[in-house]
Amino acid sequence: MNCKVTDLYDLSHTVAGDYLKGFTYPWEALEGIKELILKIGATLSPEEYDHPEEDVWIAKDAKRYPNNYIGGPCIIGHETEVRPGAFVRGSALVGNHCVVGNSTELKNVILFDNVQVPHYNYVGDSILGYKAHMGAGSITSNVKADKKLVVIKNEGEFIETGRKKVGAMLGDFADIGCNTVLNPGTVIGRNSNVYPVSCVRGVVPENSIYKEARKIVIKEDRG
Repeated sequence: MNCKVTDLYDLSHTVAGDYLKGFTYPWEALEGIKELILKIGATLSPEEYDHPEEDVWIAKDAKRYPNNYIGGPCIIGHETEVRPGAFVRGSALVGNHCVVGNSTELKNVILFDNVQVPHYNYVGDSILGYKAHMGAGSITSNVKADKKLVVIKNEGEFIETGRKKVGAMLGDFADIGCNTVLNPGTVIGRNSNVYPVSCVRGVVPENSIYKEARKIVIKEDRG
């Protein structure tokens, strides 16, 4: 299957770990991100987190550059950078040691620790695993052109999400090449790479390299 929560993520690398354990598939968790952030935020120590406005918590050791917008509910973790021009629209749970880059937009997302979305990225209705990285200009498309409910397609299997908005689920260590579009309901397995300027849909298995549609190769063991 390769697209269950347990297939994609090491849950020790996010404060949302206990929450995500309650779901079989990660997209099932999208509905409750807002409430999760409010619940976690209420428990955060004022000695560790600033509370600059309602429903926004920013770790005191995070680095927030000028000229960005952070809307609630939102949590920004320890030693994370929020760079100029970032637009955090809300319902964003951003882990520790992350980079939210210039002109990057976040909406209804969970970013595990050490995630990098550093340059001109749009990430919406998505969950990005530990040390996942999106190259410059790569985006998650979260609504189908026909506005129908998103269906996850995996080798002839079709999984109904029941949601109009589903972006991408990136497993731990997934790396997305520059200027790539991840179509609604895309799942990228752990430790997989996507070539730059790709248009991806469906499920990419773990430990793979996505070169183009119908050309996905398994990585060689260089151990």
